Amino acid sequence: MQGSWRQTKRACYSGYLTQGIINSLTPLLFTVFQDSYHLNFAQLSQLIVLNFGTQLCMDIFSVFFVDRIGMRRCLTGSHLLAAGGLVLMGILPRVVSPFGGIAFSVVCCGMGSGLIEDLVSPILDSLPGEHKSSSMSMLHSFYCWGQVAVIAGTTLALHFLGSSQWYLLPICWAVIPAVNLIRFLRVPLAPALPPEEKTPISSLLHSRLYLLCLVLMLCAGAAELSMSQWSSLFAERGLGVPKMTGDLLGPCLFALLEGMGRLLYGLYGDKWNLHQVLLWCSVSCAGCYVLMALARLPLLSLMGCALCGFTVSLMWPGMYSLSSHSFPHGGTSMFGLLAVFGDIGCSAGPWLTGLFGSGEFGLRQGLLAATAFPAVMVVGMLCFCYKAVRQQEKTPNED
Repeated sequence: MQGSWRQTKRACYSGYLTQGIINSLTPLLFTVFQDSYHLNFAQLSQLIVLNFGTQLCMDIFSVFFVDRIGMRRCLTGSHLLAAGGLVLMGILPRVVSPFGGIAFSVVCCGMGSGLIEDLVSPILDSLPGEHKSSSMSMLHSFYCWGQVAVIAGTTLALHFLGSSQWYLLPICWAVIPAVNLIRFLRVPLAPALPPEEKTPISSLLHSRLYLLCLVLMLCAGAAELSMSQWSSLFAERGLGVPKMTGDLLGPCLFALLEGMGRLLYGLYGDKWNLHQVLLWCSVSCAGCYVLMALARLPLLSLMGCALCGFTVSLMWPGMYSLSSHSFPHGGTSMFGLLAVFGDIGCSAGPWLTGLFGSGEFGLRQGLLAATAFPAVMVVGMLCFCYKAVRQQEKTPNED
């Protein structure tokens, strides 16, 4: 790959770092928001829904308007929104209504994160080179490295500086999207497919195989985020583990193993069958949810949380790769629509987990209910394997 394209790839990696930071920072501050501003579980759930609901709206926006506005303009705008939202998160709760200020900053961050997600994957997919699924997995591993960085950095900062200084953290993390904004102003972008060569959305929506991809994307988002969004609070309040210990052994190790799974597939994935890997991941993920919810020893629950990160690692990028392979001319619209359903899962999964977690048995009950998401993923992957075989017997883009 030429040097100029390597710069584009690195900018894409930094884009996913930004998304990992945005999606992980707010849940880490849940206990701070509870103690400082007396936010309840319902309000915390609303922040999760606001984040991913906003990303969902941006997914829909990207399907219809990105090609008209231009890829570079949307990329720079997305990073501006991400950086601005993080800065506002550190400022607004101290000068206006705390919940309103946090909610507004979450919306800004969600707009930036949603656009980054919709644009960066098709940009990487359009770059010259082979082994697209491995490259996609490597790209998504940087989402995990962003999570690891923000979880470890934020947890240690809160421990040593005190929770009263929390507002400095989002302002510091805003440096990463701000720097990447400048980078995307200069890197080369591959030419967009001419409209006549793209697979129309109507054709995609008439394909049962693509509709199945959308359902599996929803389950992938729900399975990943139901665990990662609630694990910090569950470790501290449900298991009685100190915050720093719980965050490092729970969500931080979750993100680390998720990144390792994506890195391994990025390095060796061309030798593996992606269908079989995703099926194995789905079965294992369901087991991790059961272990997290039912284990009485805190260490076993945290182990279930951490291992869940490895099992969900390939779900999201894997569905991108399977869809791209089945519909190679889908373009930005195809990725955007996949992201729509993925973010529906990211929003609905944690919300439903919190809703069920409000019952008699707390978050254990919610996490046990969330086992339904990887279970549906298992059934869906079995159907996908069957439909993929039938698809190969027909034409590549018809169903």
